Amino acid sequence: MKELSKNQQIIMAVGATLMVVGVGCYVFNFMPYVFSVVFTVGAIVFAVMQILQASYVDSDNVTLRRLKKIMIVGDVCFILAGLLMLENSYMVLYRFLSWDIWLKYFWNNWVVFLLVAAILELYTSHRISYELKKNN
Repeated sequence: MKELSKNQQIIMAVGATLMVVGVGCYVFNFMPYVFSVVFTVGAIVFAVMQILQASYVDSDNVTLRRLKKIMIVGDVCFILAGLLMLENSYMVLYRFLSWDIWLKYFWNNWVVFLLVAAILELYTSHRISYELKKNN
């Protein structure tokens, strides 16, 4: 995998920081309407930078290609967690659905996507570094 430029690394770090601050403030109910947007913006920025980094994967190594695809699934889960967090704050779909359906499929389910994304990101980051060390 190719290293990101210095500006891209800063943008990725800012996105990750926005995610952490956003989810922390949202969980502790400190201005959840604002920090759900902060988390979603951070997740999108982080995912874009990570996908840019993963686009340089060596095409000969099957394991790295598989790990890249898993990492993209984790990025999509981060974005879905942000969208569900926004839905949990603003209740846009609630107006169109019954309470039972909204409660079952949308209420606080952002936590599940966040957990899945975090596990996938931890797995792929460790495995990619191991594979890159093994190849060199």
